[in-house]
Amino acid sequence: MTRYHFPTDPIADAAAVVQGDCFRITVLTEGLVRLEYAPDGCFEDRASTFAIRRRLPVPAFQLQDDPGQLIITTARFRLVYDKRPFSSAGLSIDVLGGVANHGATWRYGTAVPENMGGNPNLGGTTRTLDMIDGRVDMGDGIASRVGYAELDDSASMLFTADGWVAARDGSRQDLYVFAYGHDHAQALQAFYAVSGSTPLLPRWALGNWWSRYHRYTADEYLSLMQRFRDERIPMSVAVIDMDWHLVDVDPKYGSGWTGYTWNRQLFPDPPAFLDALHAQGKQVTLNVHPADGVRAFEDAYGAVCEALGRDPSLGEPVLFDVTDHAFMDAYFDVLHRGLERQGVDFWWLDWQSGPYSRIPGIDPLWMLNHFHFLDNARDGRRPLTFSRYAGPGSHRYPVGFSGDTIISWDSLAFQPEFTATAANLGYGWWSHDIGGHMFGHKDDELTARWLQLGVFSPILRLHSTSNAFMTKEPWSFGSETREVMTTALRLRQQLLPYLHTMNHRAAAGSPIVQPLYHRWSRAPEAYAHPQQFCFGSELLVAPITSPMDVHTRLGASSAWLPAGVWVDMFTDLVYDGDRELELHRDLRSIPVLAAAGSIVPLDAAEVPDDAPHNPQHLQLLVTVGADGHFTLIEDDDAALPRIARTPISFEQAGGMLRIGPAQGELSVLPQRRTWTVSFITSATEPGSDRHLVDVQHSATRLKVTVEDVPVAEAVDISLGEQPQLPGNDVAGRAFRLLDVAQIDYAIKSRAFEIICSPLPLHVRTSHLQALALERPLEAALMELLLAR
Repeated sequence: MTRYHFPTDPIADAAAVVQGDCFRITVLTEGLVRLEYAPDGCFEDRASTFAIRRRLPVPAFQLQDDPGQLIITTARFRLVYDKRPFSSAGLSIDVLGGVANHGATWRYGTAVPENMGGNPNLGGTTRTLDMIDGRVDMGDGIASRVGYAELDDSASMLFTADGWVAARDGSRQDLYVFAYGHDHAQALQAFYAVSGSTPLLPRWALGNWWSRYHRYTADEYLSLMQRFRDERIPMSVAVIDMDWHLVDVDPKYGSGWTGYTWNRQLFPDPPAFLDALHAQGKQVTLNVHPADGVRAFEDAYGAVCEALGRDPSLGEPVLFDVTDHAFMDAYFDVLHRGLERQGVDFWWLDWQSGPYSRIPGIDPLWMLNHFHFLDNARDGRRPLTFSRYAGPGSHRYPVGFSGDTIISWDSLAFQPEFTATAANLGYGWWSHDIGGHMFGHKDDELTARWLQLGVFSPILRLHSTSNAFMTKEPWSFGSETREVMTTALRLRQQLLPYLHTMNHRAAAGSPIVQPLYHRWSRAPEAYAHPQQFCFGSELLVAPITSPMDVHTRLGASSAWLPAGVWVDMFTDLVYDGDRELELHRDLRSIPVLAAAGSIVPLDAAEVPDDAPHNPQHLQLLVTVGADGHFTLIEDDDAALPRIARTPISFEQAGGMLRIGPAQGELSVLPQRRTWTVSFITSATEPGSDRHLVDVQHSATRLKVTVEDVPVAEAVDISLGEQPQLPGNDVAGRAFRLLDVAQIDYAIKSRAFEIICSPLPLHVRTSHLQALALERPLEAALMELLLAR
């Protein structure tokens, strides 16, 4: 059983526990409390799918224990309990700390305060988006507008001391109440403290994934991968959908949905095929639907029967039984290990058969996610699974497959909110079918916008269903969309230094995609823009998820900019914050904004390699206007990584950027590096303590390059005192906007005349409004006028 063991620490410190005959209350953190009621007085100390660590530092709390009432008070909550079976009258928790509404009292069994008019919970996530066209209920997470949230763990699976699983008996209540007010980020830290951390992903998982449900031959697939290379489009992961195995089987065996035998007509030499993909720098995953077990036509049938002591001559199917130790041993050691020896790197676990098993309460999806992840971690590798969400605690088994969405603007519009909201259950690594999976119709603009969102999604995986016309190769679209898609796929790979640093940050408790209210929890505007999200530590993304206006040829997104100064990393347009506004972009970009002082590292190669590595040449995008700090994190991609950190800082007063020196395990880095720094600034005269081999400047950027810098040494680049952000060329931008607009020429001239006039801003805006322009055009011009 040691193969199934994993570290847990489920028994809380006795000093954190208040217990009676039938109740037990555990103060886990100053804002998280566990509430148990057991009529038989027996309480659950085993780890659950959600709670694997309950032995935490005991928070300070006061206890008042009277004969008929118990009061527990921490810095964040006051609990009152009458020591009877849980009831709304007898068990309540007041949230402390000035939560600004009258609903800040959790009462057992009362889901929605009467004065809220609806569920105040900010949502969690769901098992799948299969067949979804638009919104779907995301359930509850641990963040709430009223300051508390409840997580009911009463029915979850349990892990036994030897690593196996057990079901609950159903007679006991086991609740966790998060009472963090509007401090959603700290609530998430408490969630991770009890449920475990998100593991580090392999670096290559952050690159581009190619997937398509299509009956490729080996030669066709390899030719496609070569075409990507010829087109200079990087791909890191090759996904082979279910047609890799036999699907047209004798009806006496059932369907061909489950399979473990290569289709030799399509893949005559699987090891050679997989070797060829590896030679191109790809990691490979195969799709499996394991529900039908192992049947007599499978290549591995005899070996599986032998492992289980069965007679293969009978031809009886070996049923899938996730609750059977022996079957699971054979499942890994025979079925999967044989294919892995041929070159399969990890598995796409496409479980679509519900939560039922031979033992009620044991969810096969949970078992598959958990044990596949442990199995993939063997031999010192950084483990990865690719599967569906199974409930709270699933963040321990990335990456998530969100399912088969319908191709539509409604599906695209929901996806940013869905991805960000999952952070309310700590689930940060969703992989969506970028571009949508099925139905719908071909729409070049929709595909381009979806891929632009994919660049700023946790995982970028192109995918589509089995239809000869449903493709995601950029060259299958019109010239403009093709260019946009190619640029987006290159950018994703260029972002790997930033993404991998955020990978480490996610493992420390901060998902790469989060809703705005995780960072600005007391701003009402942060809750009013669910499509906008934080991407890592530096960027705000406001994706465009609706068709462009036919007259302006611009797409639009509604956004909120927090206080400060913000700069679009694609257009260099500078905005004053602390306001809501509408942002407009042509098909070439979506709004991605960085605050003044932001530093974003990228791979400097125009087309990075398919196999991600720690690059020798790095580019930094630096937004001047405020002090900024960033620590670049790199490692050797091992399960127990050797880590190097390169501090990067910008000091606004002196205009000084310092890079390095790198610290930690420098052996994982190139010994010497070239640094190219792209400053968004109006400055034009840089200086450095080293020779600048290249200096370029435009109206909005200054680009400098320093070569051959030992990673153990620092390099300084100076812009002079108080460098300024570039001014917005309102006239030039407005002219280009009006030039493209499909409107009357006279109106164009009049609008441009107003914009360029020396009249005060409020007068010009009044004149523009008086023109009675179509709203999209007026809004786009107003964005330019009012940006700063």
